[in-house]
Amino acid sequence: MAVRTGSWQEKKAGLIATDTGKCCLKIDNMKLVYLLVAACLAIVVDLAPAQDSSAATKTAVFAGGCFWCIQPAFDKAPGVIKTTVGYCGGTEPSPTYALVGSEKTNYRESIEIVYDPAKISYDRLLDIYWKQIDPTQSDGQFTDIGPSYRAAIFYGSDEEKRIAEMSKEKLGHSGKFKKPIVTEILPAMKFYPAEDYHQKYYQQNPEDFEAFEHGSGRSSFQKKNWGDKP
Repeated sequence: MAVRTGSWQEKKAGLIATDTGKCCLKIDNMKLVYLLVAACLAIVVDLAPAQDSSAATKTAVFAGGCFWCIQPAFDKAPGVIKTTVGYCGGTEPSPTYALVGSEKTNYRESIEIVYDPAKISYDRLLDIYWKQIDPTQSDGQFTDIGPSYRAAIFYGSDEEKRIAEMSKEKLGHSGKFKKPIVTEILPAMKFYPAEDYHQKYYQQNPEDFEAFEHGSGRSSFQKKNWGDKP
C-alpha cells in the first residue's frame, strides 16, 4: 500500500506557508535596512553644524530725527527683515527715552535695520534714508530741535563708510538742495532698543502719528523735494 504524502491541497498549503514565511522574512529584512538607514541619516543630521539663519543678514543704523517717522519707509522696503527704533551715539548704559530727551547725552533717536543684502543693498537703504530727513539741517530735524534729533549715518565697516560718503557726495552734487549736506557719518556705537511703546508707533497710534508728521513739516518737505517716492 502506497504511503500517502498528502493531497495537492495540503502540498499547496505547505508551499504557500513556506513562501509566506520567505516573503515575511524578506519584508522584515527590508524594514531593518530602512531603520538602519534612517538611524544613520538622523546621526548625520544631528552631527551636521547648525545653519545660522542670521548669517546672510546685515544691520544698518541711521539717526534721522523722530524715530517714529523714519520707521515706516524701511518697513515697506523689500529685503528689510526687521526694524527697531532706539538710541545710538552715547555712552551711558541702558538709556531711556527720558534720559535721551533730556539732551544731556550724545544719544540720538535712531533706527536699526536688519536686511537681506541679496535683496536690498546698503546703498539702496541710504537712498531711502535721505528721503526721510532734511540733510541740510544740523540742529535737529524739522520742528524737533536738539542733539538727540540730529541726523547721522552710523557705519559699521570701512565699506559702509565708503558707500555712505559716496552717497552723501552724490546727493550734494544732485542739485536737489541749495544748502550743503550736513548729515554726519559716524562710526557705529552700541544700539539700544527704545521702550516698547515707541516700536511701530505709526501702527499703534496711526492718528497721532499722522498728525505729528504733518504738524512737524516733515510730510510737506518730503512731498516738495521727493514727490510720492519712498
